[in-house]
This record gives sequence, C-alpha cells and structure tokens, in this order.
Amino acid sequence: MRALNTVTFVLLVLGGLNWGLIGLAQFDLVGSVFGGATSPLSRMVDLFFGASALWQITRLVRIARGRPTPAPTG
Repeated sequence: MRALNTVTFVLLVLGGLNWGLIGLAQFDLVGSVFGGATSPLSRMVDLFFGASALWQITRLVRIARGRPTPAPTG
C-alpha cells in the first residue's frame, strides 16, 4: 500500500507540473513527449494522472476522518 501511495503521489505531482506548464507557457509536456495531446498514449498517461488524484483524495478523506491508511505488515 505504501508503494501505491508513493507512485500515485509522484504521478499527481507530475500531472500538476504538466498543468502548470500548460497554464503558464501553453506547453503540454506529456503531449509533446507521447506524440500529441490526443494520442492514445498521452491520453493514457493523463488517465493515470487523474486516477492518482482520485486515489490521493480518498487517502486525504480517510486521514481527515481519523482513519489513516493501515501500516504495512510483514
């Protein structure tokens, strides 16, 4: 679970930086790396960014309600 949280957090930050570049410089880094904003690969990466954001939101809600993610066992 800890690895999933780390991966989704990194993807969330990368997605946020990409949107910052779009807003600031009108430059879509993901689109330019993966063949354009409408290419299937670019859309898949954007989907991973969105799924990571949803995961992190659910994590924050659990923490706010006093039920943090369980500690890893083993």
